[in-house]
Amino acid sequence: MATRMIHGAFATNPSSGYLQSQAEKLRPTPGFGSKFLFQSEKKSRRGVGHVSLPIIAMRSTRVEPEVLPVTPEDVPKAEEQIQYLQTIQELGNTSVGTWSKPTVRRKTKIVCTIGPSTNTREMIWKLAESGMNVARMNMSHGDHASHQKVIDLVKEYNAQAKDNVIAIMLDTKGPEVRSGDLPQPIMLESGQEFTFTIRRGVGTPDCVSVNYDDFVNDVEVGDMLLVDGGMMSLMVKSKTEDSVRCEVIDGGELKSRRHLNVRGKSATLASITDKDWDDIKFGVDNKVDFYAVSFVKDAAVVHELKNYLKNSCADIHVIVKIESADSIPNLHSIITASDGAMVARGDLGAELPIEEVPILQEEIIRLCRSMGKAVIVATNMLESMIVHPTPTRAEVSDIAIAVREGADAVMLSGETANGKYPLKAVKVMHTVSMRTEATMVGTQIPPNLGQAFKNHMSDMFAYHATMMSNTLGTSTVVFTRTGFMAILLSHYRPSGTIFAFTNEKRIQQRLALYQGVCPIYMEFSDDAEETFANALSVLQKNGMVKEGEHVALVQSGRQPIWRSQSTHNIQVRKVCDKEPIWQSRSTHSNQVRNV
Repeated sequence: MATRMIHGAFATNPSSGYLQSQAEKLRPTPGFGSKFLFQSEKKSRRGVGHVSLPIIAMRSTRVEPEVLPVTPEDVPKAEEQIQYLQTIQELGNTSVGTWSKPTVRRKTKIVCTIGPSTNTREMIWKLAESGMNVARMNMSHGDHASHQKVIDLVKEYNAQAKDNVIAIMLDTKGPEVRSGDLPQPIMLESGQEFTFTIRRGVGTPDCVSVNYDDFVNDVEVGDMLLVDGGMMSLMVKSKTEDSVRCEVIDGGELKSRRHLNVRGKSATLASITDKDWDDIKFGVDNKVDFYAVSFVKDAAVVHELKNYLKNSCADIHVIVKIESADSIPNLHSIITASDGAMVARGDLGAELPIEEVPILQEEIIRLCRSMGKAVIVATNMLESMIVHPTPTRAEVSDIAIAVREGADAVMLSGETANGKYPLKAVKVMHTVSMRTEATMVGTQIPPNLGQAFKNHMSDMFAYHATMMSNTLGTSTVVFTRTGFMAILLSHYRPSGTIFAFTNEKRIQQRLALYQGVCPIYMEFSDDAEETFANALSVLQKNGMVKEGEHVALVQSGRQPIWRSQSTHNIQVRKVCDKEPIWQSRSTHSNQVRNV
């Protein structure tokens, strides 16, 4: 007997759940008033509680679909429903068609680690053309001379590129515990005994040195040691004054200088080592844009680094890497002190149960977004492409999940540093991010984002500019000296691109990390209208907007670029028009943040 499912392809009436969801997807974006009231209503129902770790995943109850027999009357009903959906689609197209659709650009940024596979001028140019937004220097490998070469090449590219810019990130090595050198790799078999010792220069088939003098004191009998991010595991059976005797649980090939973790514990080393301070000074001298600080355990480390940078007159933002068990209880204070966070899933999955990693990833992204901080998802995103030209389906889903969860950027490590297919890896990340973003109808604004920015007037204008951009389907143009307003708009996640014009090269490079922001360097004229016209001309000339397209234009700040008072201004302009077709302005004597 033929059957039909109530929750199947079509429902029996226009008020059913499926049809409502389809209609919602096809309806034009609601007006500003309805969006504002909807947000207010959600906030009033939501409350202000904060959920702390540990996080517990809840499984929703599955509702079994009801099965009913098909009747001849169902056929015309289905045709009516198709016609109904098409009518809504036409209505949506008519409404949005009033405003010319903006050019689609990828919003999620791509961080590429530069290494032997990509440290040439040709490859850096190709990476930038393929979609790289941030070049990462991993200070665990190479020396200052090799990194200097890469930094100089990136700066050369930035000086020549007309419509693109690459930020520079320096990633500190941190207090890594590693095994010593071996004359040749050792094959460890399950059940055999193997010893780690703090004596230097030991490298035999059954014993190897470690580079950490307190290693014996940090581990206990019964601890699980993970080698190379969990590729091998050993159980601690006994200790002496200088050695730790283990039983191999999961064997494998042990090579020189492999990373060691203790499940559930972090080493008692300082987060910033002497080598790290040398590398940080190297970054200050080269005016890099970001530091990614490894194994941050508490906010004191961030404050120490920021004080050093302040005393050095260095304008460098600090990204904390969340990768140790000790960082989780201090997550809120660490992120508060920083400029952003990186979910470093490799060591995080070694020190904590691996099933906790996706839950922590979602929580860290949520926390960063609610606090107005940048967030990067890293490690193993396209690991198979180090040796294979195509990714696994799971890796593709991994990228899509990070994009949907709201990450500012996704990162490639070995894939571009020493992989066989670095350009293909970047292109995969680019296309998967683009495709995923195309399915995201609207991104929910974090409920307490305004509190993160102290409810400044700039925050209010960023919110309303986002609502306007989303309602009209336009891109946003912002003029900024410090990058603050562009970053604030980014956190609100407008549906269109944020074209951020700045007259500071350093700010242009820094903004390359932030989701949805297309940073453009341009000298500002003393005349505001002339600058507006020049900016729209630049966008049109480079194919970023089309003639007749509308854009939302925003300026806001304590030291406005063209006004003596603090003036917040939102306009809607058509490309090639000299006068705004709509404008909202508010002038205040109160001091608010810079543009």
